Amino acid sequence: MSGHNVWTHKGTFLLAAVGSAVGLGNLWRFPYLTGENGGGAFILVYALTIFAVGIPILIAETMLGRTSRRSPIMGMRHLTKTHKTSRAWESIGWLGAASAFLILSFYSVIAGWALHYTWLMLTGSLVGADAQTISDGFNTLLASPGLMTLYHTLFIAASALIVGMGIHKGIESGLRIMMPALFVILIVVLIYGIINGDVGAAASFLFTFNISDLSLEGWLQAMGQSFFTLSLGMGAIMAYGAYMSSDASLTRTAIAVAFVDTAVAMVAGLAIFSLVFGAGLETGQGPGLMFVTLPLAFAEMPFGALVGGVFFILVLGAAISSSISLIEPVAAFLVERFDMTRPQAVTIMVVAAWAMGLLTVMSFNVWAEGTIFHTLFGRSAFEFIELLTNIFMPIGGLMIALFAGWALTQSEVIKELGTNATWFKIWRFLVRFVGPAAVSFVFLRTIPQVEGYAIPALGSLIIVGAFAASQRLRHSKT
Repeated sequence: MSGHNVWTHKGTFLLAAVGSAVGLGNLWRFPYLTGENGGGAFILVYALTIFAVGIPILIAETMLGRTSRRSPIMGMRHLTKTHKTSRAWESIGWLGAASAFLILSFYSVIAGWALHYTWLMLTGSLVGADAQTISDGFNTLLASPGLMTLYHTLFIAASALIVGMGIHKGIESGLRIMMPALFVILIVVLIYGIINGDVGAAASFLFTFNISDLSLEGWLQAMGQSFFTLSLGMGAIMAYGAYMSSDASLTRTAIAVAFVDTAVAMVAGLAIFSLVFGAGLETGQGPGLMFVTLPLAFAEMPFGALVGGVFFILVLGAAISSSISLIEPVAAFLVERFDMTRPQAVTIMVVAAWAMGLLTVMSFNVWAEGTIFHTLFGRSAFEFIELLTNIFMPIGGLMIALFAGWALTQSEVIKELGTNATWFKIWRFLVRFVGPAAVSFVFLRTIPQVEGYAIPALGSLIIVGAFAASQRLRHSKT
């Protein structure tokens, strides 16, 4: 790949990776999981897993992108050829692209809801509304396929516009405006929560160290969150890594991404739960927290409509920064493989994801029950697509760890890491053994519904990885 496709500034990869990592999960899932699972105890387990699993695999995925200087699919094809390894490793690129495509299809629908609430807040429609009115309003939105399709279309089109403008004019310029603005908005909402809410109750909920509240399930959720929050295994980090400057430190950047991602989740948690406790409401997670509980809290507070509108702009920004990272791996592949222009590639990717997103739209209304998905899989189309991504991403992450840990030569890794022998040994041990084991646990926890298939599938995957590794070691004793 030619030199012009490198980020203009060293710090852009950090912004891009943080933008990819900071999404709806940071705002509506992480704070709730923390509070429910022992507060500080959950954070400790999460931090340990981020260090032992998240950061090593983040370094590995970035390294694969930067070493190949290609899109994830073409990059893995290049690396398997140059390292004379099995072509089966190319599936890392395909799994990442499939995950990105599937996630974008439903993520855009859910992010579109934030457009609806930004409008409702800024026009003052919810001022003084009671719980029943707000809850009914959310249910009315879900029951309207036309309205949801409109928001889904607007959101995915805005994301496509940014990526279609190119790496520098589009993604880089967009992130350099968007990410600092998001941090400013987050601080504004936090200050508002401190003034008008109950920040003491929020801090107690999030940070009190209750080891007794941390079950085995809580441990596994902390491990799962540390993997999913960093956008590992879906091609985005590898795609962004391809544009990373050769002299930027992989280790320092990965640690910074993990730190900022966690800090955003903590600050968001303090801000959100200050408002929730201040309004005397029940804690929760997911869409209910975001689109029912929080609008209710804003409805009862001074200047709530304005700050609520600003807050939903934050939600939209976090969602767009994630969605552009979902478009990039597939768009970059289409540009490289079929010599398309960037606007053509982005259009194809986005139109296909938009069409797939209609399945998610219908899952909440027209096809809520009794469809082929319910009959075959016992779940809605949306839940089935989400299940597929929860399978593809951990398998992709597991294979990235195995490939970087076993297939890449030691000299190449040391050159890319640009670090001392001690950290190299620690990283290699974590990425070869600890990461794959932890991701396997996450994988098994994520899909209890298909446990019967998961264990043999995982076993065979590890055997394939070990076999490929032994072949690699035989070829090169470095």
